[in-house]
Amino acid sequence: MKISSKEFLTVSNLLSLLRLLLAIPLWLLFDNYFTDSSVKYWLFALCLFAAVTDILDGYLARKFNQVTEAGKIIDPIADKVAMAVVVIRLAMYNELPLYYLLMIIIRDMLIFLGGIYVTSKIGKVLPSNILGKATVLIVGIVLLLTLLQIEKSSFLYTSLFYFSIFMIIISFLAYVYRAVEYLKRKTIV
Repeated sequence: MKISSKEFLTVSNLLSLLRLLLAIPLWLLFDNYFTDSSVKYWLFALCLFAAVTDILDGYLARKFNQVTEAGKIIDPIADKVAMAVVVIRLAMYNELPLYYLLMIIIRDMLIFLGGIYVTSKIGKVLPSNILGKATVLIVGIVLLLTLLQIEKSSFLYTSLFYFSIFMIIISFLAYVYRAVEYLKRKTIV
């Protein structure tokens, strides 16, 4: 699979690259998570900005018929890296349990490695699906609520937290099922 520079340089792909680069200030801002109360709001704002760019890049790619193989690679990597930074740092400060961090990281690594394998076999990148996007949304909401230090014993937080765990598991199983189906057919519809 060859990706041309013209395919790479679309507005939607540049938004994904911007989201990928946001991982750096996100990581650095966490250094002052407990010493500067405004940091939590900056982190919240950057995470919200990342979510908006994620929605916008997909919308623009479809609207202007610029869905590219490069974009199918960059977009999920940017999502996974930005989310991993936030989850790792929150877990480092005991704001999230270690098992939650491991579930997210292991799921994303297995999907990434599985995606490489499937791409090598069928010659195209599997596009994201709605279940995966919904999982990212729910986990993102949990992370935003955690950043805002919403009471973890509240019904809202607890419900979303456990629902996100359910979605992490279900979306992973759905990715595995879909990958197996594509490998059986060796084509993407």
